[in-house]
Amino acid sequence: MISIDTNVLLRYILEDDVKQFEKASTLIQTNPPVLITDVVQVETVWTLTGKRYSFNKDLICTLIHGLLGDGDFIFENNQVIWAALRDYEESKPVRKKELDFADSLIFNKSQLVAKNKGTNLLGFYSFDKAMEQLGGVKSP
Repeated sequence: MISIDTNVLLRYILEDDVKQFEKASTLIQTNPPVLITDVVQVETVWTLTGKRYSFNKDLICTLIHGLLGDGDFIFENNQVIWAALRDYEESKPVRKKELDFADSLIFNKSQLVAKNKGTNLLGFYSFDKAMEQLGGVKSP
């Protein structure tokens, strides 16, 4: 297994720099499985939804589905990524603010960590109103 940084994943996804795409593609295809950490996943989505690339929610969901379905990649925890993706896909805007994929991942990862520690997550607190649609999120 190898792991890659956000910039390698972005070059592979975007193919916007021919030389770097070729290097990233060769690296990924000759060294599977390739670990995409949660941090790399979040940075990638943050970059792609920013002003430069302006990916919308549908494109992000398609991308994450594709990465999850691609046998060349593995994640810290597939179930958490799937749960975060499901929550992100199903979320609705709250006061014109969309739920971020990163926030969905943070919430789902928190539940997993609590479970792995042998306890229940007694509460998840956020000032983000869009997160309140996730079961168990409370305002401080």
